Amino acid sequence: VLATVLTLTIILFGIIGYTYLGVREFPSVDNPIISVTCSYPGANADVIENQITEPLEQNINGIPGIRSLSSVSSQGQSRITVEFELSVDLETAANDVRDKVSRAQRYLPRDCDPPIVTKADADASPILMVAVQSEKRSLLELSEIADLTIKEQLQTISDVSSVSIWGEKRYSMRLWLDPIRMASYGITPIDVKNAIDRENVELPSGSIEGNTTELTIRTLGLMHTAQEFNRLIIKEDNERIIRFSDIGEAELGPQDLRSYMKMNGVPMVGVVVIPQPGANHIEIADAVYDRLEMMKKDLPEDIKTDFGFDNTQFIRSSIDEVKETVYIALVLVIIIIFLFLRDWRVTLVPCIVIPVSLIGSFFVMYIAGFSINVLSMLAIVLAVGLVVDDAIVVTENIYVRIEKGMSPQEAGIEGSKEIFFAVISTTITLVA
Repeated sequence: VLATVLTLTIILFGIIGYTYLGVREFPSVDNPIISVTCSYPGANADVIENQITEPLEQNINGIPGIRSLSSVSSQGQSRITVEFELSVDLETAANDVRDKVSRAQRYLPRDCDPPIVTKADADASPILMVAVQSEKRSLLELSEIADLTIKEQLQTISDVSSVSIWGEKRYSMRLWLDPIRMASYGITPIDVKNAIDRENVELPSGSIEGNTTELTIRTLGLMHTAQEFNRLIIKEDNERIIRFSDIGEAELGPQDLRSYMKMNGVPMVGVVVIPQPGANHIEIADAVYDRLEMMKKDLPEDIKTDFGFDNTQFIRSSIDEVKETVYIALVLVIIIIFLFLRDWRVTLVPCIVIPVSLIGSFFVMYIAGFSINVLSMLAIVLAVGLVVDDAIVVTENIYVRIEKGMSPQEAGIEGSKEIFFAVISTTITLVA
């Protein structure tokens, strides 16, 4: 009765652990990698290298435990990647880098953005991407649909950490300047910038108080349309008013024109899903598929959605293959034991021990903070034979004594005593 109760308890806790275990491709490993990013708008790569990257590298180089230090200096941005030895604590490394970066800030240009220090996160990688395309709409419209419709819906899925948009185009007022007309009026880009800073501003205007009422005054100083920017006064000279329309043209367009994304030759916007740490990636992907099917009836007819990539497909196939290997290993172990011992009662031992041990291991994995992934499933495959080794040795020793005429109870006691320490030693060796 005690053995039956213990077996049922192990199975129950195993099922509970399996229910809450996360499913991912590989184990979550926090590599001690720190990134330092600093932006300097308008500066070319040479200026970034000399004035930002080199001062930061010189200060970071003194931190102990650095394995490699690499940097990329590009137009308007510097990115430094610091990789530490595996023995270095990630939080300690991040604090050391922040301390060195703060000391190096006095050597950086005053008008550059403050450096940003970030840690590598194994769970910050997206697991799938939804591609949003249309033959009729611009990328600005696609970005708006992806942000207000698809992103809002996917963010409500359980265990989703964040939803980002790749290739997003945000609305911006672009001011196109004509250098020839600017030269004829004697106007420089600095004059245009100063005029915008002076006129495109909203200031607090106070309020008007009466005996029985109080009115709040609001000044509409911000410009929102292209017509308002075109009417902007840039300069007044000898009773002549020079507006922005005289030297250029204002246009509502995308903020960034330098890059865009395509899939199968068609421009697209990608909505990527990032899971929470320890989440079940397959359940999240299934929820995204279901939610997308529900959204299709609410999207315009010309909007097409597809999956740019889905990393869970590989996870599904890998885990299915490992499960198949576990079943094959279980059947082979049972057949081999029966062929050698030729007793169906002895063969019942692995039939019970293997499933109970495998199910119970899921609870231990959950308590230890592990996840179901390719490596953990391969470890279970290797353990299929190990969980029955000791049981086979003990059972065979007892079976030999029964054949010599001992009673089952006496054979069980004597047979177990004889190899008890050998079995315990073997098990401890395998665990170690």
